[in-house]
Amino acid sequence: MIGLIGRKIGMTQIFDEKGTVVPVSVIEAGPCPVVQVKTEDVDGYNAVQIAFTEVRQSLSNLPQMGHFRKAGLPPYRYVQEFRVDDPSAFEPGQLIDVGIFADVDTVDVTGKSKGKGFQGVVKRYGFGGGKASHGVNKVHRGGGSIGMAAWPSRVHKGTKMPGRMGNANEHVKNLRVVEIDTENNLLLVRGAVPGARNTILRLTTTPAKQG
Repeated sequence: MIGLIGRKIGMTQIFDEKGTVVPVSVIEAGPCPVVQVKTEDVDGYNAVQIAFTEVRQSLSNLPQMGHFRKAGLPPYRYVQEFRVDDPSAFEPGQLIDVGIFADVDTVDVTGKSKGKGFQGVVKRYGFGGGKASHGVNKVHRGGGSIGMAAWPSRVHKGTKMPGRMGNANEHVKNLRVVEIDTENNLLLVRGAVPGARNTILRLTTTPAKQG
């Protein structure tokens, strides 16, 4: 399974052939050069290491520059690995662009969601909150009871309570590929993807269902 590293550009909408409005996310997908090819004989598994977003040398250290120099590449900011079945089809320095999704119907997208800070249970988990009146005071958006004194005489692990929300890796599956612009390295998928604008995303083809 090969994929790409991309960047979220934003969201917009297009019209399909029936005139229906389709909300789409616009992703700058690649091009990503191959930095290293890993094989089962040498590394214990088959994978391809690719890079995204070239940077100047002053932003890289010597080990990083040496690693890219082996592939004949300048330093890059982001590097990720993708498992592949046949590593012999790739070589260091080879460019992988959005064209790999030309015959793909759906993709999976992984990225870091927007951080929303410390939130209560109403926003974090969708709790209904307490009553607005009739004796209720100061706990209109409270979470209610979290345990009992006799048993279990403690709060269970994993109890839904206030806390930090967002800023975590989210994996969205089966996003339909709506359009591919190979000239501008753009991929349009139906629906939303994690993160704000300029969030770095990991794009992979949706695995085939077993059975």
